Amino acid sequence: MNGYTREDVIRLVQEEDVEFIRLQFTDMFGNLKNIAITANQLERALDNRCMFDGSAIDGFVKVEESDMYLYPDCSTLAVFPWRPQQGKVARMICDVHYPSGEPFAGDPRYVLKRAIAEAEKMGYVFRVGPECEFFLFNTDENTLPTTDTHEQAGYFDIGPLDFGENARRDIVMTLEDMGLVVEASHHEMAPAQHEIDFRYDEALVTADNIMTFKLAVRTIAKRHGLHATFMPKPKYGVNGSGMHINMSLHQEGRNIFEDPGDPMGLSREAHWFIGGIMKHISGMAAVTNPLVNSYKRLVPGFEAPVYIAWSATNRSPLIRIPSVKGEGTRIELRSPDSAANPYLTLAVCLRAGLDGIANRIEPPSSVEGNIFSMTDQERERLNIRQLPGTLIEAVEELKKDSFICDALGPHLAGKYIEAKEAEWHRYRSHVSEWEIQEYLYRY
Repeated sequence: MNGYTREDVIRLVQEEDVEFIRLQFTDMFGNLKNIAITANQLERALDNRCMFDGSAIDGFVKVEESDMYLYPDCSTLAVFPWRPQQGKVARMICDVHYPSGEPFAGDPRYVLKRAIAEAEKMGYVFRVGPECEFFLFNTDENTLPTTDTHEQAGYFDIGPLDFGENARRDIVMTLEDMGLVVEASHHEMAPAQHEIDFRYDEALVTADNIMTFKLAVRTIAKRHGLHATFMPKPKYGVNGSGMHINMSLHQEGRNIFEDPGDPMGLSREAHWFIGGIMKHISGMAAVTNPLVNSYKRLVPGFEAPVYIAWSATNRSPLIRIPSVKGEGTRIELRSPDSAANPYLTLAVCLRAGLDGIANRIEPPSSVEGNIFSMTDQERERLNIRQLPGTLIEAVEELKKDSFICDALGPHLAGKYIEAKEAEWHRYRSHVSEWEIQEYLYRY
């Protein structure tokens, strides 16, 4: 976050010869939306007088209450490096408000702000570092996306095996031009799969950065003749794309998850935070894993978590404790995927963890063995439950978890559940190619 004020924005737009400003916001599915204005309309936008039709956005409002207003966050001003250098294009991320001036309850950014306010009441600052994975696929002769790739690169491979190396380098440079601090990037396990990690930051900044990241990845990939997708499992038989969330709480500048006297280096608050997430993770799944396709990733054999457990020594559980100690002590939640709305995902993670702290919810004992190699009886003896196996199971768990529904707010929770039930119905009634090949000649 750059700390720009209204005056800074007006000055920078003039000095940088910015001609267009995109006022961006996010819908409940995590899709980026925007209204573009010219520079001569900037002051009107900064006065919060830019209106749009909220009834046209899925999950927002009805036609009879459709007027919504965008309130730009000046600290999010950034110039798009890929646009022309004369008559530049910039953006500001906005909050959505009712005509009365009240924040719109269905704005995902507001849902995260509410969760952050709860943490602040308890004296905490929530800091987050994401690990964002995606695929770079070829496009066809009409520039439409495919799932084709000619490369066979694997984990940490380099060019010439890694065909996407040049695109990934340009993505990293673009992100840095926009103010993100990229810590690492590499080829992932599956052919055409990549990961870029950027710096840990406060939760709202991180969620904004994830949205900026996705826009930059798609834009630069297209310039390389590629299609970037954050679909969790675009190809059968290979790893899917996750968005692991590394989390810690800070108080008066200190990471309160650290405790050098604990065998795992974790404080009581860290244990309780884990307990809260494990208590609510099934209810959170429809948010952290929001698509029918998300549950094709959450299957054994492809490194994605399936079982609700935690560990400091292996990567098979839902929650991993990285080996770094001191100020770097953190909890890594491994179930969220790259299609998740970052504002809602961080909001439910934070609220669940705070519930654990407020009610001193102790997690079960950590699991040190490989959960995937255990028998059903061994898992049952250790009381290791499974994550929901389908989107509709996750939606039913969300409906049962009144705490997570409250974290989302009644408006958004109701609209979200309704939309996901409709998505499942469309999927359930569709006849797939697999069914044709499996059944057509046999029955």
